[in-house]
Amino acid sequence: MSVRSSIVVTGGAGYIGSTLVPMLLERGHDVTVVDRFYFGEEPLEAAAAKYKDALKLVRADVRRVDPRVFEGAYGVVDLAGISNDPACELDAELTRTVNLEGGRRTHRLAHAAGAERIVFASSCSVYGHGEGLQLHEGSPLHPVSLYAKCKADAESWLLDLGRTTQVAVTALRFATVFGLSRRMRFDLAVNVMTKNAYTKQRITVDGGGKQWRPFVHVRDVAETICRTLEAPREKIAGAVLNVGNTENNVRILNLAYRVRDAVVGTHLDIGTGDPDLRDYNVNFEKIETVLGWKPTHSIDDGIGEVLAALKQGDLDPDDRRCYTLAQYRFLVDVERTFRAMQIEGHVLG
Repeated sequence: MSVRSSIVVTGGAGYIGSTLVPMLLERGHDVTVVDRFYFGEEPLEAAAAKYKDALKLVRADVRRVDPRVFEGAYGVVDLAGISNDPACELDAELTRTVNLEGGRRTHRLAHAAGAERIVFASSCSVYGHGEGLQLHEGSPLHPVSLYAKCKADAESWLLDLGRTTQVAVTALRFATVFGLSRRMRFDLAVNVMTKNAYTKQRITVDGGGKQWRPFVHVRDVAETICRTLEAPREKIAGAVLNVGNTENNVRILNLAYRVRDAVVGTHLDIGTGDPDLRDYNVNFEKIETVLGWKPTHSIDDGIGEVLAALKQGDLDPDDRRCYTLAQYRFLVDVERTFRAMQIEGHVLG
């Protein structure tokens, strides 16, 4: 990888992207962000002010983005898509077209433009209801949600593209992400439990909480992406990597206990109904072998920093944009209202 390269990041204003983009810029790369900006441009405002012409923001849908956006790109990082299982189920057909067809189009355009590398943001949720502990990259996939099924299908398609072209393709299967981000999310397990403990002094665990889940800090995710772009081609071309730390495999109930212990006075409600079919304990040895590095932030690190930000008033727990499903529902209502009220494209004009 040259000292200064051009990187296109689809979905670059999201939870992971708004952490990754400044990191790429700090490393001296030019970055083009392609995003619908459903959650606003604010997460990238500081980076835009600091790096100016090195950062370009393109408001576009990956299903219809201008192919010229990818011209001259050394690498493409595909983070775009509707995230969060309930949000994906809100409109299943929309999810499939954005997360699957939009991803395929991004990858085709990147290849046509001559990009040398594509890094795809997959998910450990593709293991779904896992068979046994310490699932590795060769373990069977059992996705149980629409989100995970789209990830598995897109991953398979992209790896096939890599085998038939000169593009070095890497699929990164992220554990459940946590920690502070410029586009904060309070619908991820560590973050939402910490927020509920602080604001309500109560945590609710559905389904008994015995299901396993691996976790990874958002800054570790961004660092992994950077290192994948920078690694020797022979190490990452065609690779699938679980991204996380083995020590961060915990049962959901044990996670709740850890958050409860960090926030004195928190009450724990444990429900037995509504079981979560996702249950996977993952092995992360391969990432250290391939990249010579592994994620380092602990779950307790994440709990502590989110709690500190809430106490200091740096986070607004009532901000609708911190909740993916709530923001999508709001946008659906806005569009429905506009269609009902507009005349020739105007409501008041």
